[in-house]
Amino acid sequence: MYLILKNTHITLALLSLTLFTVRAVWSVNASPKLQQTWAKIVPHIIDTLLLASAVYLMISSHQYPFADSWLTAKLVALLAYIGTGTYAIKRGRTAGIRLLFSLISVAIFCYILAVAITHSPSL
Repeated sequence: MYLILKNTHITLALLSLTLFTVRAVWSVNASPKLQQTWAKIVPHIIDTLLLASAVYLMISSHQYPFADSWLTAKLVALLAYIGTGTYAIKRGRTAGIRLLFSLISVAIFCYILAVAITHSPSL
């Protein structure tokens, strides 16, 4: 069961990044596609499932933020990703700002991925 959920978590993470990237491109280009109902709902569903699978994996493996430094780093980076992502998709006032925050968000996501693979907060 653990391996199935781990692979589900990985798949959801890649789906989340893909949808974020698509929405970020639409945001930078001020595309009306960003206003489609599915584009507003589906990413939140995927991210909720991603977070739920992360909590399950954390509990089943007995590894917790603030006890395991790599999970603490992932949690802090996740909060930074969410914050920068809001400027990339919604809050950035200009296309340039949205592009900058999109790139920062993807870089943070890559850091989270690297920490997940190495189980080390320092790269």
